[in-house]
Amino acid sequence: TDEEMRARCIELLEQSAKISTDKLKFFRLAFGAAGGFGDNVPVEEAQEVIAALASDAKRVELNWAIASSSLPKPAVKVMLNLANIGLDALVRGGTLDVGIEVRDDATEIVVRAAGPKIAFDPVIGDALGGRMDPAELTGRTAPAHLLAMLADKEGGLIQTHAEVGTLLMGATLPNGGSN
Repeated sequence: TDEEMRARCIELLEQSAKISTDKLKFFRLAFGAAGGFGDNVPVEEAQEVIAALASDAKRVELNWAIASSSLPKPAVKVMLNLANIGLDALVRGGTLDVGIEVRDDATEIVVRAAGPKIAFDPVIGDALGGRMDPAELTGRTAPAHLLAMLADKEGGLIQTHAEVGTLLMGATLPNGGSN
């Protein structure tokens, strides 16, 4: 019956609903068919999803270097997943830089997470690089393995490099591949 407690409970419920909605949008674009967009997805749609996830991860600054207004679905899926891995690695906050260049022959994606502490399990790097036995997959490595399979299906590849304070992930996807 305490009005202050009731207001706090409503605030927590609203916050929880927003986080759930943000994650559903992420999963729809990152793993689903992203219906309603055709072959390309507007860049701002993907940026909004990452910005929403970053708002849940306090003290993360986002920087974008994307000249295109839309991207092929596979490139959006790769970018979203790499950005999510980068956000997860920024356990004490930092900067997440996302850059994409679309050329005639390929789309190049670079995600850089930089901060005071980077938490990146090398096993995830192995899964991203397609160097993991599917029988050894876990809940933490399965999304990275799916991403490697997507890149392979498109004729591309994903690379990672982690050092103190920085995680760098890159992908190259040939344009004109299957969706």
